[in-house]
Amino acid sequence: MTGTGQLRGLKVVEFAHVVAGPMAGSMLADQGADVVHVEAPGAGDAARAMGPVRDGVPLWFKVAGRNKRSVTLDLHHAAGREIAHRLVAWADVVIVTLRAGRLRDWELDWEAVHRINPAAILLQISGFGATSSRADEPGFGKMGEARSGVVHLTGFPDGPPVHTGFSHGDAVTGLMGAYAVLAALHRRATDPGFDGEWIDLALFEPLYRLIEWQIITYDQLGTVPGRAGNQLAVAPAAVINTYRSRDGEWITVTSATLRSVRNVARLLGLPEEDFATSAQQHAGRETLDEGLREWVAARTTGECLEEFARAEVVASRVFTAADIVADPVYAERGDVITVDDADLGPVRMQGVIPHFHHRPGKVWRTGPRLGQDNRLVYHDWLGLGEDELADLEKQGVI
Repeated sequence: MTGTGQLRGLKVVEFAHVVAGPMAGSMLADQGADVVHVEAPGAGDAARAMGPVRDGVPLWFKVAGRNKRSVTLDLHHAAGREIAHRLVAWADVVIVTLRAGRLRDWELDWEAVHRINPAAILLQISGFGATSSRADEPGFGKMGEARSGVVHLTGFPDGPPVHTGFSHGDAVTGLMGAYAVLAALHRRATDPGFDGEWIDLALFEPLYRLIEWQIITYDQLGTVPGRAGNQLAVAPAAVINTYRSRDGEWITVTSATLRSVRNVARLLGLPEEDFATSAQQHAGRETLDEGLREWVAARTTGECLEEFARAEVVASRVFTAADIVADPVYAERGDVITVDDADLGPVRMQGVIPHFHHRPGKVWRTGPRLGQDNRLVYHDWLGLGEDELADLEKQGVI
């Protein structure tokens, strides 16, 4: 066991690929859980072939698979399913993203998992949830984003709805899945009658839950909030937008309190008494917005940020990856770390977030090579013998 964080000793097995399920496992692994990532022999997780590549080595999986054990297992084979059930019996937490029908066929659904390991926590992530009429249909994170309402709210009023440029729905589902696992673990630790738990999470539900005002606004007012650009759709601030500086960079400025908006007015040379109340500030939004646009355009990014800081106006350059790596606050927080990788040498990636001060997690390995931990998991942890391992390899099961 290599983990050092809050979850050291927790055993997790993932029958999950690409983003949502593995993201949940990644959050647990970063905090010290031993996570076994089960992959098909040959190609492995599809994430291994996705995204940017350097010298033939895919980069995404180096982060997505970090702190995990990779084992290969052919679940189409009866012997592979038998080993999968042994992994379920070994684990505290089981994460699955397979379709409902496949889970039943392979006996990795709730009924089977609970029979094999009555104390296990099953996190099941699917497109539409296990209890819906569409339980057997496939789903992806972008579909979940569209169904949640978040895509309808993203973009400008005169433009199309917009998806974010990363796996937003999948990632948030993974985070909520990890949160749900921790809630179940708390009950397991405090309830003498704990009899396992089934967490059933659909890909559209986490983002849907985060837009707190969406449903109650429609229910009570009969209105459907729409796209508002950089503003909040139902609670527009007097100042919230992006502005382009003289040297071509973008800066976000946000002022949502009475005092902070008056700070903007003072900076622009506008009469503060014209922005003394919420009503005045709301009425003067366009004046402030246009004033900021001209003010920022006349200055370099550095000049803007220095003057904003002196005026106590909250602002930030719109960061790129290069900005993040060079930023002192990211460095001070330990949010960009360097990890040795067997294929690439030293690589930089995100540190462990959130930060625990008394028993922090750590990144002890990058995403492993396919099947790198077969012997450790199958021989050392599950107790399979040498002859059995050799036979499974010969049959192509592992």
